[in-house]
Order: sequence, then C-alpha cells, then structure tokens
Amino acid sequence: MRSAMLKRFAVTNYRGFKNRIEWDLAHPSNYEFNKEAVVDGIIKNGIIYGPNGAGKSNLSLALFDIEYHLSQKFKSIDYYENYVYAGAMGSPVLFEYSLLLDGDVVDYFYSKNSRGQLIDEKLIVNGKSVFCKEGHSFEISDEFPIEETRKEGIRENVNHLSIVNFLLTSYPLAKNHYLIKLQHWCNNILWFRSLKQNEFIGLNTGPAVMEEYIIENNLVQDFSNFINTVSGQTFSFVPPKKGDKQLMYRINNVAVRFGDKFISTGTQSLLLLYYWYKILAGSEARFVFIDEFDAFYHFELAYEVCKRLFELKCQVFLSSHNTYLMSNELLRPDCNFILNHNKIKPLCDCTEKEIRWGNNVEKLYRGGAFSI
Repeated sequence: MRSAMLKRFAVTNYRGFKNRIEWDLAHPSNYEFNKEAVVDGIIKNGIIYGPNGAGKSNLSLALFDIEYHLSQKFKSIDYYENYVYAGAMGSPVLFEYSLLLDGDVVDYFYSKNSRGQLIDEKLIVNGKSVFCKEGHSFEISDEFPIEETRKEGIRENVNHLSIVNFLLTSYPLAKNHYLIKLQHWCNNILWFRSLKQNEFIGLNTGPAVMEEYIIENNLVQDFSNFINTVSGQTFSFVPPKKGDKQLMYRINNVAVRFGDKFISTGTQSLLLLYYWYKILAGSEARFVFIDEFDAFYHFELAYEVCKRLFELKCQVFLSSHNTYLMSNELLRPDCNFILNHNKIKPLCDCTEKEIRWGNNVEKLYRGGAFSI
C-alpha cells in the first residue's frame, strides 16, 4: 500500500497568525528509534505543544480549511467567524498544501476572503502546473481542454467556485487520477476535540449518537474492555435490549445511565475517543488531528491513549500541554513540535544539543533547553 500523507502545510493571515506559518513534516531527522513514526520520509505521528494562545487550535483548524470547499463531509457552521487576522481584514487568507498521494506529489494553493470565498487557486502535480488562477488571469494544462468562453467565465469566477471541483465534475477521470486522489484524501481526514462540547470536522457526513453506535455494532463489551485497559476503570454494563439507544451500567444492582452525572468528564471523553477510534480503524482515514486530546485525562491515561492512536495506519497528530508525553519511549524529538511566536518547529530544531535516546526530554524542556 502506497502513502497518502501530508508533507507540508502553511497559512498566512489566518485568525491569530499575522504572518505566514509553515508546518514541515517532510524533513525528519535520522533517529534510530521509533522508526514507525516516520513513513516514506514523512512524519506520521506527532504532538504539538505550546503555551495558551500560541495558536495550536488555530493551526489545526486552518489545516482543515480545505474541507470547506473540496468535501461534502461534516463541517462547523460558525467556522468563518473571526476568519481573517484582525489587523489585516482586507487581505486574503493564503493556504498551501503539499501532499504525497500514492506516488504523486500534489501542491495545492488557494486564497479566500473574509467570507470564506475562493479568490485565487493553483495546482501543481509532480512539479508541473495543472492550472493557475490569479486575479483575472487563468492558465490550464492541455490535459483539460476548455473552450475560450468557459475560460473567460473562470477568469471572472463571480461565484467563487473551486476549479478543482469543476474539473472533478466536468471530466471523466481514472480512479488513480491525482484529482481523485486529492478528493479521496479530503474526504478521509478528521479533526475533533471535546472541551465544552464535542466538535468535529470531516470523515462523517453528520453527527452520530455514540452510545447508539456502540449498541448497534455489538461493541458494549469491547467498550468496557477498552475503558478498563486504558484507564483501569471497571463498568458492569447492562446488556442492551433490542431498540435500546443508551448505555446503562450497574452500581449495587441499580441501573444507572452511563452518560449521567455519575460519569467523570474524563470518562465521557473516553467515550468520544472510543467512538472515533473504532470509526478510524474501520475506515480509509488518511489524516487525523485531535485538539487538546487529553484535556480531561490523567497523565498516564494520556500516554496509553497515545500509544493506541499511533498504532492507526493514518497520520495522527495531537495537541497537548502534557509534557509527560515528551518521551523518547513514545515518540522522537523530530515528532514533538513546539508552536510559539508564529512558528512551529520540532524539538530537535529548537536546541543546539544532540538529543539521544537516554535523555529525559521532558526535564530538558522544563529546564528551558528548547527555544523557538
């Protein structure tokens, strides 16, 4: 199976990012441990750290902007609120994606205004330009013959339609065509978090009732085992009857609603994690970002959850404040990133010291060994 992975992402003028910020995943170091964290020269798993307000959530949301015009999967309805950096409201937001899609390197660039409408758009595949729309100019490869009147309409583009979508719907394409691969990647990426409420972007077409999913798929015992394995908690679930949509468990032979006040916030978060973990394991997911994934987890529980997530075949990245996870046993210094001051860099690029397997990376971090 060949790779479908994000190599690089950059965004400019988005929310709290005044200047361009680039996240490069295609230049790992040559560490001899945890080699499974790098696939085809691209970082597969990682964690982003940074102080409050540094932009961890904003970077992840910016990365999923592509969902809003290239995918029909679920999206946040208020996404375009506070979309543009407040100091440059009249300037566009610029997005840059570099993807390795089953052997093809796809570089996709576009810009949007404060209402989220597409302005400019450019696609380069394996170093060759497919199309480029900038202002009122438009050029396209001979691969897609277009009559002049249609070209003129694209140059004006009063409806702010995506040229990628136009090509996907206007031409018969082979299943291994790079545009089909791009569409497939966009339809199989997921962002989610659980803070004040459960939020997600991508992968599914709409919200799901998690308990109902577990019951309908005969996963009650599996869910019980999962909670016990990762957190040490034991729940005696009541075997569901046909038509049941809520999980119940017993306390001293009294049936109690699983989602009631008896369940901690952390355990509720585990329910969300279990749901998405099962969906991801059975899907063609390509990229996952979990924002503040361990906000309600004990530090040891967060470690166990990380190990499970990093076993998934797709790229998985997390944001966290939990420096206990800065361990060479879990990841590598080139897979742990610091985001601050409109920059994001791996730990190994934030110090002049050589980081070795036996180093206590968390202690080094807390001691101020890394700067960005």
